[in-house]
Amino acid sequence: MNNASKTVIVTGGSRGLGLGIVQMLLAEGYRVATCSRSKTPELAHVSSQFPADQLFWMSCEGGKENLERDFFDACIAWSGSRPLYGLINNMGIAGEGVLATFPNVDSAKILDVNLLSAIRFSRMSLQVLLRQNKGGRMLNISSIVGIRGYAGLAAYSASKAGLDGLTRALAREVGRRKITVNSIAPGYFESALSSSLGAAQKHQIINRTPLGRLAQVADIVPAVRFLLTPEAGFITGQTIVIDGGITC
Repeated sequence: MNNASKTVIVTGGSRGLGLGIVQMLLAEGYRVATCSRSKTPELAHVSSQFPADQLFWMSCEGGKENLERDFFDACIAWSGSRPLYGLINNMGIAGEGVLATFPNVDSAKILDVNLLSAIRFSRMSLQVLLRQNKGGRMLNISSIVGIRGYAGLAAYSASKAGLDGLTRALAREVGRRKITVNSIAPGYFESALSSSLGAAQKHQIINRTPLGRLAQVADIVPAVRFLLTPEAGFITGQTIVIDGGITC
């Protein structure tokens, strides 16, 4: 099966890492379905370069189960006779503050968008992949924050640690059906999360990173590309850390 016959769903593909993943998939010839709350100018520019049968976008607010289902159903309808090949759970939000004063409603929102939404998309995707019985790929975009924990990011850390746990459990559940499930855990890179850091905080992180810089989207996307390939068919249940060595 060549890439042109493979459909990959990417949640949260309008900016940053999500957009970088969408661009890579399109360049590799995959058919891509993605969602975000709104269509950014960057995604609109990418959309203008590809035909409608290769890139599908629909507005979807993460954490709203009915909207997630509407988007997923639209993806499957758009894909038509071409099978679903993969799901990349990239949708996520951040929130910073010590837990003692961090509002419960904000913690609940982070967990719903970052973790529960991924569980729901994984469930819907697995129902299709198992019915197709042709194998497939599932990737969760996690974070080193879920591995190490950072002060002021308790809810975010919990949501990303939950993604890694989901990865390991699903890998065991569906491995015999030739579906691999992995996580990618980036370190700090230019994103909504790192944009809240002050210059001194960024400098401290860079100083603690053996490779001496923050990550770029281009550092992370190749790992996504590889894990979708047949060559990665014996890798499952793993969390691949891409952080310049800060957690070593």
